[in-house]
Amino acid sequence: MSPLDDRHPSSIADWDDARRKARLRATRLGHDWETLRRTRVMLLRLAALLIAGLVVFAQYWANDVAPERARLARTEPAVLPIATPADSRNWDTVVVDLVGLGGLNASDTAAALPSLSRMGVVWAIKYDNRGIDTKVIADLITRAALMSGLKNVILVGHSMGGVIALEVAKHIHTHSDRRLVAVLLDCTPMDLNAVRPESRGRGEDMVRWMGWLPGARESRSLRVLVETYARRDQFVDGYAYGLPGLRFGDLRSVLGEVLREKIYSPDAASNGLIEAQFLAIVAGGAVDDLRAMSEPVDGKPRPAIVFLRPRAPAADGVVDVEYSHRVLVEQVGGVDGTLLVAFPRNTGHANPRQRPREYDRVITDQVLPFVQRYQAQARAANTSAAPR
Repeated sequence: MSPLDDRHPSSIADWDDARRKARLRATRLGHDWETLRRTRVMLLRLAALLIAGLVVFAQYWANDVAPERARLARTEPAVLPIATPADSRNWDTVVVDLVGLGGLNASDTAAALPSLSRMGVVWAIKYDNRGIDTKVIADLITRAALMSGLKNVILVGHSMGGVIALEVAKHIHTHSDRRLVAVLLDCTPMDLNAVRPESRGRGEDMVRWMGWLPGARESRSLRVLVETYARRDQFVDGYAYGLPGLRFGDLRSVLGEVLREKIYSPDAASNGLIEAQFLAIVAGGAVDDLRAMSEPVDGKPRPAIVFLRPRAPAADGVVDVEYSHRVLVEQVGGVDGTLLVAFPRNTGHANPRQRPREYDRVITDQVLPFVQRYQAQARAANTSAAPR
């Protein structure tokens, strides 16, 4: 008789759950440990989780953070030529455009406004994608103007770019030999209180993430998450049982838009640059910059300040333009002030690329005559004490 003859296949009648559990207990990890078995098992599990987390973090750092950090280390600010003056008499003046929050390169914005060339040579600033140093930008503009023989400077800042423009303007007005003619502010928040709560919250969330997550300033994966979350109203229907209702077709479209415009575009601002731009608003130095420019320095006259804003405050969903308007009137307005407030028609928040005709019309009809008076003052000062 074969020794296997007494072994029959198991049937459902042979099932014994108690015996199964006993067998699992007898074969599981640490079953023969007699001292601190539960503690030792828990420590082993924590160690396994830690090792898995370290592996994931190493991949995140090596494939996401490190390559982007190496790329950003090679970036630097630049002045890019856009247009020559429409009037040959303005070859002594340069108009420098600075883009707003989330932007890197102001070239497309400056090129969309041919009216800027009525005031002088037009340049655009490309920020350093690692962050913003307004002294570096001011020195860059000053050196480029000196080499080009341009004695007068006009700065144009869109939205947050106006905050940067004011700080750059202070450096040029107080610490350079170029003459600052005017600063044009397009829907610029004078401080954090001028930023509407929903937009302020997004910026604060990003800055908070930058503070506690290692590599957040360079991580493209985090950028995808943040940018997609900011657009959640485009693909989230609501919440049921605590879970969001997602429209997956719209979610795919949003992801494609984020990847195309914020990740793979060569003109996409880095996380670190956006943080620096937002912190420039948080710092709230615009009022101090205006005060520094409200007095003549070394024979250089006070510059003009121009504020472009929608007539209807609700048309700007990002900045409370009425608040900024009041601050500007308090600081540089009045009978002896240097302020002009202009209202382009049918515009929203700092959108010259979407409404170039409206912007060009108000710049040509209102801003240009106002700025030309200050150009004449600067030229008179140049004649009496021309900078090198």
